[in-house]
Amino acid sequence: MGSRVELFERIRRERRLEDVSIRELADRYQVHRRTVRQALEDAVPPPRKAYPPRPRPAIDPWTKVIDGWLLADRDAPRKQRHTARRIWQRLVAEHGATCSEVSVSRYVGTRRVELGLVRVEVSIPQTHPPGAEAEVDFGEFHAVLGGVAVKCWMFVMRLSNSGRAFHIAFATQAQEAFLDGHVRAFTHFGGVPALLRYDNLKPAVVRVCKGRDRTESERFIALRSHYGFDSFFCRPGLAGAHEKGGVEGEIGRFRRRHLVPVPNLGSLAELNTLLASADVLDDARVITGRPVTVAAAFTAEAPTLMALPGEGFDCARLLSARVDAKARVSVRQVNYSVPARFAGRRLSVRLGATTVEVLDGPTVVARHERGVGKFFDVLALDHYLEVLKTKPGALPGATALAQARQSGVFTAAHQAYWDAARAAKGDTLGTRWLIEILLAHRTHPAPALAAAMGRAVASGALDPHVVIIDARRGATPIAPVVDIAALARYDRPTPILVDYDDLLTGSGT
Repeated sequence: MGSRVELFERIRRERRLEDVSIRELADRYQVHRRTVRQALEDAVPPPRKAYPPRPRPAIDPWTKVIDGWLLADRDAPRKQRHTARRIWQRLVAEHGATCSEVSVSRYVGTRRVELGLVRVEVSIPQTHPPGAEAEVDFGEFHAVLGGVAVKCWMFVMRLSNSGRAFHIAFATQAQEAFLDGHVRAFTHFGGVPALLRYDNLKPAVVRVCKGRDRTESERFIALRSHYGFDSFFCRPGLAGAHEKGGVEGEIGRFRRRHLVPVPNLGSLAELNTLLASADVLDDARVITGRPVTVAAAFTAEAPTLMALPGEGFDCARLLSARVDAKARVSVRQVNYSVPARFAGRRLSVRLGATTVEVLDGPTVVARHERGVGKFFDVLALDHYLEVLKTKPGALPGATALAQARQSGVFTAAHQAYWDAARAAKGDTLGTRWLIEILLAHRTHPAPALAAAMGRAVASGALDPHVVIIDARRGATPIAPVVDIAALARYDRPTPILVDYDDLLTGSGT
């Protein structure tokens, strides 16, 4: 419409200034003389003529059949209604139609709206005061961690007013991750919004009742009580998705912006470092339709958030597990090692979102980073050393040794010492000497032992006791030089004991 208005303006101007004929104006602008007359009569172009719909020879013979199937679908189960492809397949198979699938899908899409079979739900625009509300959800994504492709879960909390969001990845979307995500998000924001919106996540909702009523989990109620916020649960399914559309859109935007291509990192901790950096970058973006950056909007919103409580909230879950014959406890289908002396016993397990701690009474006997995935082992070589002293032949193929190499705990210095010890004393004794060095790591700093092993390999003095003594010397700090003259200020006169002697002899008065 704008280009026709400009054309009319040029025609009218030239007619006014040059008194050009209608024929000449039509030739000049390559338009019909009727168009020139319309421009001279009115500066606003007339509406385009409405033409009757064009015939559709491919689809018109089948419109009544398609309409009948669509109307019959109103009484069919939702998951067993016709798709456009199924309609096309039936037309070809049952009626011998030759129309294309694209023609059928276009007609079906338009006709469903005309027949009222597609309900368009109208959403009401909302205004969110500062500090009043935030939305919470989990979003899944894939990553490669330590060379293994895994599915991760991203906890997201988005402030509705400023649009600032917090993202963190977990190996699961279980309750401990759900609670830990809240604690970290509140710390990140430096405050707590008054109300949080959720869908019906299992970590928070035990049972969905009629309407908005929910049976909530006790741990979630404790979290809400600790931080003092209120909760709002959306309607189940797609019907309630628009009730927290801000976080739904945020998950998709963040995933496309920062997780494409698929991240390839060494661990979950490195992945979360990446997500934290992405949050910093997003502070500088401007949400469409807003005049300031996310960081500037949050600066205005931050003072309106409720203050954080003085003490923290413990998100971990306390479990109990039996140690198997391989000195492992199984937690959420992942095996974690403990010191071999606990084999056969039942121990307590403190399951956090990112860590797993195994306790014997109040004492933590093993601590691991939580594994991402299922059906694999997370082992510490140190937990098996006492057993390996009596079974040195099991060390070369030990899974714990392979994981120690991968994590960098078992270094090139250890391998060089092991190779030299086996070459000098044979596999059995050489391996036992290595195990003595590994046991010494419990009481000696690793750099000092690594340096001592290097000197032992160079000199040929491979006895582990010599290596440990050498490491102890290397780790002992040099005593500072003492200025004797400076100690003179501490001198005191020699005490006089005459009165004491008189007491002993009884000669005193």
